[in-house]
Amino acid sequence: MTRVSKRDSDVDDATSDAEAEADAEAGAGDEAEPDVGSDRVPVLLVREDRNYLVEPGAEQGTDLGVLEVPEDVQPGDTIETHLGDEFRVRRLRGPDLFHHFERTGAPMVPRDIGLIIGETGIAQGDRVLDTGTGTGVLSASMARAGASVVTYERDPEFADVARENMKLGGVAEAVDIRTGDLTAEVDDLEESSFDVMTLDTGDAADLVEHAPDLLVEGGFVAVYSPFIESTRAVVETAREAGLSDVRTRETIQREMQFDDRGSRPSTAPVGHTGYLTIARNV
Repeated sequence: MTRVSKRDSDVDDATSDAEAEADAEAGAGDEAEPDVGSDRVPVLLVREDRNYLVEPGAEQGTDLGVLEVPEDVQPGDTIETHLGDEFRVRRLRGPDLFHHFERTGAPMVPRDIGLIIGETGIAQGDRVLDTGTGTGVLSASMARAGASVVTYERDPEFADVARENMKLGGVAEAVDIRTGDLTAEVDDLEESSFDVMTLDTGDAADLVEHAPDLLVEGGFVAVYSPFIESTRAVVETAREAGLSDVRTRETIQREMQFDDRGSRPSTAPVGHTGYLTIARNV
């Protein structure tokens, strides 16, 4: 039988509630609290190199035995398999989405998501228009930062997978996944109704020309592309549309190695993932 150890068994409910209320008022935490319309927010079960994303009340089979996850499980708890091996319970964090979402292609990597959120300042209450949903890692990450997201995906099967991923990530209520082509529906959207546009699609240049109409004053458009040719088209369109602060960066990252011989960058291939163009509606 699964055994659960609580991290704060000596703290009474009244004290815990008071601390939670104080944390909320102080704005504690760096991510918006996931909200799926229920209290069944998935948690991570971790032991060494094993980790599983599981809903409260569910059962998870592992090579170390079966884990029965209580309905009231909390981050910090310890759960034992029926064979007596312990797993720690962790709260789901943004980077975990990249590893646990069902994939319909190559999802945007966490470092590039961080650049987009950092460069555009996406925060609580922002309205984001996104296209090229794919796996949905970017949309979920923006929602966890507190934004409400409308995202378009052309492939119906991809859209269905992304909807399930939003539930898994605890942001189903904050992300509106629409099956269709944004270029065909862009004229139906209300003017000045978005704070940020994020575009990860080959025809992004066709959408950038609509940014001045769709974005509030001071809003940002972020375009992610793996190819120089489409990136150049985006930059030229952004300038023609009157957007300001148009700039493009190649996203490259090198991992460092530390061993007994010394310290140096990894000799693995250079970590290029794409080109990120940012522009502002000013």
